Amino acid sequence: MPSVRDLKRRIRSVQNTGKVTNAMSLIAASKMRHAQGAVLQGRPFASKIQEIIADLAAQPRDEDSAMHPLLQVREVKRIGVLTLTPDRGLCGGLASNLNRRVAQFILAQTSPVRLIVVGRKGRDFMVRYGQDVNAVFTDLGDRPTLADTTAISGLLSDAYTNGELDEVYLAYTRFVSTMNQEPAVDRLLPVTPAALTSAQRVGYIYEPDALTVLGSLLPRFVEMEVYHALLEAIASEQSARMVAMRNATDNSKSLVGDLTLDMNKLRQNTITNELLDLVGGQVAMEG
Repeated sequence: MPSVRDLKRRIRSVQNTGKVTNAMSLIAASKMRHAQGAVLQGRPFASKIQEIIADLAAQPRDEDSAMHPLLQVREVKRIGVLTLTPDRGLCGGLASNLNRRVAQFILAQTSPVRLIVVGRKGRDFMVRYGQDVNAVFTDLGDRPTLADTTAISGLLSDAYTNGELDEVYLAYTRFVSTMNQEPAVDRLLPVTPAALTSAQRVGYIYEPDALTVLGSLLPRFVEMEVYHALLEAIASEQSARMVAMRNATDNSKSLVGDLTLDMNKLRQNTITNELLDLVGGQVAMEG
């Protein structure tokens, strides 16, 4: 049975842990507000460019535009997956849920899957289970810029253009709310055509030509999709970390209360036993 001194030491330890988790919760809350703002500001642009590209992919194309490699649909012999995971833990089950979702996706495929991993949590998981990890990117920070992701998007575009990959997917955690983040695996390449009516399939006249226009637009589309998915992942990470650290702080306070109650009971029992010993000794002396 622990002594009063042991319980005091345990209470101090739990209180110190609670101070740390509370500080981490406040830091994550500050980062979360900036990350959520970046996601909400970027969603309209990401949605519109996705709508435009899907519309272009569904339109009748001339010979030049049909030749653009990022719009070509090929027989799927190898699949590429870009996985966006955190570098650090202490964010609840966010990283494990995404890794589990990617693992389920890989097992469901009949073609080999090549991985490009962003974040140490995804890298460690995929390497541990012997997956084909082609490239790893870490330490992008909490406030990445579009320039920080151009190497990643360029790697995906080049791999698809050169025929190394026949499909490319984005795996990330979609930010829904502070309390809710959903792991998602979305197809990036080839572009999924929009469902257009016959009246909407009018075709376009490109100037100077379709290949030049699409050759400039499609890489920007890939860059924006990768960058926005990273913003979604960061907002989800900071939200999950804030909630996890807040729950840890609440649990530490509850544990301190339970330990204090146990310590007071033990102290009361000790005092009671000492009084009984004194009374018993006095009675024995009088007898």
